[in-house]
Amino acid sequence: MAADLKPLVPEFRKKVEALIANCAKRGIEMRPNEALRDPWRQARLWRQSSAIQEIAVAVEKLQSEGAPYLAGILTAVGPQHGPHVTNSLPGFSWHQWGEACDCFWVVDGHAEWSTTKKINGQNGYQVYAAEAGQLGLDAGGLWSKFKDWPHVQFQTAASPRKLFSVAQIDAKMKERWGTTPPKD
Repeated sequence: MAADLKPLVPEFRKKVEALIANCAKRGIEMRPNEALRDPWRQARLWRQSSAIQEIAVAVEKLQSEGAPYLAGILTAVGPQHGPHVTNSLPGFSWHQWGEACDCFWVVDGHAEWSTTKKINGQNGYQVYAAEAGQLGLDAGGLWSKFKDWPHVQFQTAASPRKLFSVAQIDAKMKERWGTTPPKD
């Protein structure tokens, strides 16, 4: 099942829809698997590959910088285990702002995660990143450090932290998401 693109910022949603269509014209099927992501899910994803000491430091830093709401979410989600998939704390990913989307490459009806496999001389993620750039989107696969091939975002700023203070992010997230985690 594809992720719902309707909650995305309208201008970004149109670009994601165009991106998917442009990839399809080149014979590449890309399917959205994550669009708008609540801060509780972001906290779970960040925590799953973080050591307990790193989590404690992050919670303390959020609290000291005026983000008790986000610190509370990071604490409330509890222990998580899994692979490293994000460097972004809750609120610090454009997913929480409706300005990021992750898509996977569909090959023979199944998700293909290889960034090197080629079919008919093309890799789906390479095409996806190139087409995203043509639309003015920031493609995670083209980042110099942490490559996130399924990810595209509307903003060129790596994180909301580049545009807002931690306290401002905290206030905006609390206003947008409230205090009750959405049901999965």
